[in-house]
Amino acid sequence: MTSFDTLPLSPAQLQNLKTLGYTQMRPIQAQSLPAILEGKDVRGQAETGSGKTLAFGLGIMQKINPAFFGAQGIVLCPTRELADQVAQQLRKLARALNNIKVLTLCGGSALRPQIESLKHGAHIIVGTPGRVLDLVRGQHLNLSHIKVFVLDEADRMMDMGFFDDIGEISQATPLRKQTLFFSATFPEHILKISEGFQRNPVTVETSPEAVNHNLDHLFFQTTAETRFQDCAVLLKHFRPTSTLAFCNTKIQCEELADYLNDQGIISLVLHGDMDQRDREDVLVQFINRSCSVLVATDVAARGLDIDTLDAIINVELTPNVATHIHRIGRTGRKEAKGLALNLVTEKEMYRAERIEKNIDLPLTWQTIPKGNKQKPLIPPMKTICLRGGKKDKLRAGDILGTLTKDLGLPSSAVGKINIFDFVSFVAIERPLAEETITRLRKTKIKGKEWLMRFMDT
Repeated sequence: MTSFDTLPLSPAQLQNLKTLGYTQMRPIQAQSLPAILEGKDVRGQAETGSGKTLAFGLGIMQKINPAFFGAQGIVLCPTRELADQVAQQLRKLARALNNIKVLTLCGGSALRPQIESLKHGAHIIVGTPGRVLDLVRGQHLNLSHIKVFVLDEADRMMDMGFFDDIGEISQATPLRKQTLFFSATFPEHILKISEGFQRNPVTVETSPEAVNHNLDHLFFQTTAETRFQDCAVLLKHFRPTSTLAFCNTKIQCEELADYLNDQGIISLVLHGDMDQRDREDVLVQFINRSCSVLVATDVAARGLDIDTLDAIINVELTPNVATHIHRIGRTGRKEAKGLALNLVTEKEMYRAERIEKNIDLPLTWQTIPKGNKQKPLIPPMKTICLRGGKKDKLRAGDILGTLTKDLGLPSSAVGKINIFDFVSFVAIERPLAEETITRLRKTKIKGKEWLMRFMDT
């Protein structure tokens, strides 16, 4: 591990990093930052959560002129969730500079407000290729002053069919710029694409993602016809509070969520075609334990910041070993024992054999539990949505104080409170939720009564 003090960063940025809790560089940062800060093109192999955002973020900050309100850095991401996380990290790094504006431009959000924001200028753009290209073509976004061009999770963007969009966006930027290319894997076609975008890139490779051993790695043989039924049986048998269920297609996700809900297992689906507001609603409910199962593809689940996850279930095994490692690594974090359930048909058995050969974690084969008379799997919390948020000067403390002091709820009955610009969400223990919302509707918060409703689950 190497200290950030060894890098040619400004005193203000070094102090900012210490304030943020960063003192020692992680491997991808130690290997890539010297070349990035020298202005070289870099091709880095790194997974989500490896610390790459801090690496390219510091590179962008070195090149920004705060006095010029034009786009000087751009980061393209495969999903809205990842773009939001990257933008949040960049805003923290920008505290070391004065008046830096980071603007997120993603599909699924209204176009007009983004156009209006661009009229006031922005130093750094973070977005998905489709929306960024729409704004470039509409002449709302000027990329002629870009100094640093970042492709984050490039392999995912290529798999999602964004190659032509990225090429057109790149053509709208200056020929002489720094290009940083980060990808979890570098198969041959990704390497060729990198060569088309970069000049003599410095290649940085970190060690493959470590296998999480703090979990039970259980495998069950199924059939294509009984896959969903067996999934429900396993969930009711093991009864995890929160489970991330992986499917390989969007259609499979929707069909599984419908089936599980019919079986009394409260489930929500997350996929790339949902608009931003619906995705936020789903994630809020899952993270605050108002939903038992989140069904998603790897693309939709990429970059999700979920602290605790009781279980993951691979409804269909992925053919990619690295992806399997990434999936099962989401459970069993922070010293809690994890549970990774895997359903495998006879035709997919070769995938299980490939996993067994390539990872240092035993595959424990079990039979599907008999019978399907288990109780419904009901999540412990229920979410109330209030029509008021940051723009209304509403804070989490205001809501918590009203619930505990005015309504007399024990603090243990109140879960996560999420405050957005115009709405707020609060999780209440399910047995107390109906009575709580009835009383809360008649109670003033900060001197005002608010409209509220339960989320769908």
